[in-house]
Amino acid sequence: MKQQWKQAVAVVGITVLMSAMMLGGCGKTTKTEKTDGTSDFKGEFLISAKEAKEKLGDKNVLFLDGRGEPSAKKGTIEGAPVTDWTSLSTCQEGKAGDENWGLVPEPADLTNRLQALGIDKEKEIIVLGEPENGWGEDGRILWELRQAGCENVKIVDGGLTAMKDIGVEAKAPVAEPQKSDIVVTKLDQSHDIMTEELQKNYDDYKIVDTRTPKEYEGAVLYDEAQGGRLPGAVNLPYTELFQSDGTLKDNKTITKMFEEKGIHKEDKVVTYCTGGIRSAYVQLVLEMCGYEHTYSYGQSVSYTHLTLPTTSRV
Repeated sequence: MKQQWKQAVAVVGITVLMSAMMLGGCGKTTKTEKTDGTSDFKGEFLISAKEAKEKLGDKNVLFLDGRGEPSAKKGTIEGAPVTDWTSLSTCQEGKAGDENWGLVPEPADLTNRLQALGIDKEKEIIVLGEPENGWGEDGRILWELRQAGCENVKIVDGGLTAMKDIGVEAKAPVAEPQKSDIVVTKLDQSHDIMTEELQKNYDDYKIVDTRTPKEYEGAVLYDEAQGGRLPGAVNLPYTELFQSDGTLKDNKTITKMFEEKGIHKEDKVVTYCTGGIRSAYVQLVLEMCGYEHTYSYGQSVSYTHLTLPTTSRV
């Protein structure tokens, strides 16, 4: 992936960022309130906990635990290989803040990572997350799998917590995946945007800042070198998409939330955050709500180096 992004907001490193992620979620660590496993939100990339439960044991379905090994070692779905967004991104060398850190790997590199996880394009892939404790990492993983050419991919509404609430046991140890033969020949970047394009045609886009209000107002929460936001960006925090039970609000409600911010379905919309995690999740939600021209600004903490035209919204 030919990214040319520079990182102007220096972050101490992976440890700090990952710790921040665990503190930046929905702010709830208890059991969800919805116990019937259904979903109010509908979309091709989402599956309810009840529907996911019915697919347990199906040989044509691969459950992928996207919470990372520390969480998965406490118990996961039987047979589910485990990963996290950093393991599927360019986070192994350097640190958060470096120019090429946290991006989608080149096709050959991504091929090796997905083969090691047993990812099979012929199977339905269901990614497990934990919305109440994170930044939508399951959405970021799904976003990357789409770039790799996986078409039948979904996240569970309410995550693994919602499945446990309707009686699914998550006591299995981390599974040893069987290597697959998946090959990624090119990346589908149809919902990705690079600095060059955003900078050149900035006024053509509506910008959505998916971070917290404090971050939007300039607070430095994760050891960034400086605070700030993109000119003209409206703030709609990732956490606002969820109900108190950890599942998504219904499509109509979410659409209204964006419309009230001046974001309409005919607009070209760019989402951004700190590391391209929350922004990827929100991009998927917008797409499922009928917004056809939506893009996640990948490693979004590079926003401060944009050289914007003088006509840009402020």
